[in-house]
Amino acid sequence: MEHTRNILICPLEWGLGHSARMIPLAAGLLEQKHHVYAGGSKECLQFLRSELPLIKCIDFPGFSPRYSKYLPQYLVLIFQLPSLLFCSVREHFRLKKIIEKYKIDIVISDNRFGLWNRKVKTVYVTHQIRIPFPKIFRFLEFAGILLHRAIIRKYTYCFIPDLPGRPNISGRLSHEVRLPGNSIYIGILSRFTAISSHPDESPVSGSHNTVILSGPEPQRSLLSEKLAAIFKDKTPDTVFLGGRPGLVAEMEKSGNIIYINHLKGTALKEVLIQSNQIISRSGYSTLMELVSLKKSALIIPTPGQTEQEYLAEWMKENDWFSPVKQKDLKDPLPETGDHQMPSEEMIVMSRLLLDNALKRLSEDHQE
Repeated sequence: MEHTRNILICPLEWGLGHSARMIPLAAGLLEQKHHVYAGGSKECLQFLRSELPLIKCIDFPGFSPRYSKYLPQYLVLIFQLPSLLFCSVREHFRLKKIIEKYKIDIVISDNRFGLWNRKVKTVYVTHQIRIPFPKIFRFLEFAGILLHRAIIRKYTYCFIPDLPGRPNISGRLSHEVRLPGNSIYIGILSRFTAISSHPDESPVSGSHNTVILSGPEPQRSLLSEKLAAIFKDKTPDTVFLGGRPGLVAEMEKSGNIIYINHLKGTALKEVLIQSNQIISRSGYSTLMELVSLKKSALIIPTPGQTEQEYLAEWMKENDWFSPVKQKDLKDPLPETGDHQMPSEEMIVMSRLLLDNALKRLSEDHQE
């Protein structure tokens, strides 16, 4: 007999990519007839509600880091570690009240350290068992692995959004490292895998390029300005996707550049599929979604963000994407060339891994 559960999903507040990769996971749970809640900030909840109207929302924001225009991102985050720890402790205690108020049975946390609880099943989602350090601090990575593993052990399961073995997307971040005993690979997570193609859903007609803007300020705006200067007089038109669901203005055109604040998954999928060229950050969620569409891109890691810098090089090694540093952007942009994108088997395997993980999570609760 199947049992309906109340399941709370809490994405990290470091950009909408973490929320986006929770969509296929939440959709799978909704298909199993569970009651799914989302806990996050206003922007996060607006985004999830637009993609999953049946989801219930709880105001439960997590730690939101500040970034610098001048300092490397890893240094800025180191300075904010006390705030991160304080926020993790605070949300751990607030979670107890939420579990009691909403009768939560399962909590799924995307990289939010404090969302474990002894009275219910908890899941920690991460693609970084190994958090990459800059080369000069690489000797400290092992200490980071031990600390992260200690956090992960507080959870019932650790879901890793990637494939076991090779090929894979995360590289040394979740491979070539001893995994916690509660780890389960759940495949590549993409909101596009369950969306059928509808060419008429695209807001853009004809040939175009696409720029996906993501990540923190001020680097998001700096990248937008650089690319706008390069594409402003180029044909065909270039679509700039802002990833900002909370803004009112839907779409505006300036010369050969079309600005769109936000697109739902169906329209976004068509814009990307029909693109001649795609330019984006090398954020993990973005890479998973592009791989699911078998679309390559020119990827630009956020300066000083060691994870994105590593992923850009790993994607180049796999011959899936072409990386370029933000400081090296100039007209003309580097040629992306022909890439051998992953096979359909990777996508099929990902669906099976996610389905099996969600079934295992549900079966653990059957009486």
